[in-house]
Amino acid sequence: MTDTAISADVEAAVLEACQRAKVASRSLATATRITKDAALHAMADGLVADAARIVAANAKDVDREREGGMSPGLLDRLTLTEERIATIADALRFLASLPDPVGEIRRGSTLPNGLRLTQKAVPMGVVGMIYEARPNVTVDAAGLALKSGNAAVLRGGSAAAESNEVIVAVLQDALESVGLPRDCVQSIDAYGREGARVLMHARGLVDVLVPRGGRGLIQTVVRESTVPAIETGEGNCHVYLDADAPLERCIDIVVNSKTHRVGVCNAAETLLVHKDAEDKLPAVLAALHEAGVTLHVDDAAADLAPDNVPTVPATEEDWATEYLSMDLAVRVVENIDEAIAHIRRYSTGHTEAIVTDDINAAEHFVSHLDSAAVMVNASTRFTDGGEFGLGAEIGISTQKLHARGPMGLAELTTTTWVVYGDGHVRG
Repeated sequence: MTDTAISADVEAAVLEACQRAKVASRSLATATRITKDAALHAMADGLVADAARIVAANAKDVDREREGGMSPGLLDRLTLTEERIATIADALRFLASLPDPVGEIRRGSTLPNGLRLTQKAVPMGVVGMIYEARPNVTVDAAGLALKSGNAAVLRGGSAAAESNEVIVAVLQDALESVGLPRDCVQSIDAYGREGARVLMHARGLVDVLVPRGGRGLIQTVVRESTVPAIETGEGNCHVYLDADAPLERCIDIVVNSKTHRVGVCNAAETLLVHKDAEDKLPAVLAALHEAGVTLHVDDAAADLAPDNVPTVPATEEDWATEYLSMDLAVRVVENIDEAIAHIRRYSTGHTEAIVTDDINAAEHFVSHLDSAAVMVNASTRFTDGGEFGLGAEIGISTQKLHARGPMGLAELTTTTWVVYGDGHVRG
C-alpha cells in the first residue's frame, strides 16, 4: 500500500460505511442469542441455496488469478466448490450451537465495603478485517462477529472480489430476514487499497482491525494502522522428529502437515530430524517426494535421501521461508536443543510439532518454545478454530496481547466492570 493521497470520495464512502457499522453494532450488542443464532442459520441456508451463483462468481476470480500467475497453493485457497460452501455453512451452524460469549461473567466478588463487582464479556463493537484471496474468511468473519455481537467491515481484496460481492449480499439478505440491520456485515472491496488505508485510520469508528494474509499485508497493517490491530497468521511452522519417533507416525504427521493444504498458514514449512532418527529419514523423504514435495535439504539430509528422490540444496533463505507451496526445507540436528534453537531463530511463532515416544522430550519441547500452538504427536494442520472446537476463526494470532492462537468468539469480546453499591461514596 503506497503512501499516496486518498481521494475524498473514497474516504467519505468508507467512513460512512464504518459509521453505519457503528450504528448497527448497537443493535447487535443487545440482540438475544435466539436472534443471533437464527441469523447464523439463515446465513448457512442462504449460502447453500445460492451455492451455484457463488461458485460461478468464484470461477471468474480463479480464472483471472490463474491467468495472472497466482501460485497453485493460493489458487486452492481462493477456490470455492459447492462442497466447500457446504462445509463453510456447517461451520456457521456449529457457531450457532456454541454458548453466547456476550454477558459471560469472567470474575466477580464482594469487597469488604459491600460493593459487588462483576466483570462481564461485552462485544468489541466494530471489527475490521483486511485479507486477501480467501472468500471463506468473509463468511467466517461475518459469522464470528455476529455471534459475539460485533458488526464487521470487510476488505477481502481484488483477487476474490467477484466471490465476496455475492457472498456479502447473501449474508446481508440473511441478516435482514431475521430483523437485523444489513449494515452488520459490509464490504469495502469496491474502494480498493485506498479503502483499506481509510479503514486502517478509522479510529473511533472501528474498534479492532485484524489483518489476515501474507507477511507484507500483515506488517503493513500493523505498522500503519491507527486502529488497534491484532497480528495474525504468517506461519513458518516446524515439525521435529525426535530420536525415538516411530516411523509410521513420522510419515503420517510430516506428510499431512506439509501436503494436506499447502496454501494455509498452519502448513509445515521446515522438517527437523534428530541425528539418531536418521534411519527414518529416507522413508520420510520418499513419502514426501511421492506426494509431490520439492525437498530443500542440508548436506546431512542430502546424503540420506534415496537415489530416486531428487533434492535441492537448502539456503539460509529456505529456513526463513513460508513457502505456501509444495516445498519443504529439511535439516538434520544434533539433538532436541539444536532443534529448539533453530525454531527460536526462524519461527514466526505460529505452530511447531514434535513427533516422539519420549514424554520427557515432549515436555522439554513444549516448555522451551514460545509459539501460539505446540503439537505433540499431531499434525500442524490442527491449529484451527474449527478443529479446536471454537467454531470458525477470525485469524490465528501470533502476538501476545489480548488474544493468541485461533481467535474464536471469546477473543472477539472485551469486558466491562459492573459495580453495584448502596449509596457508597469514597472517603
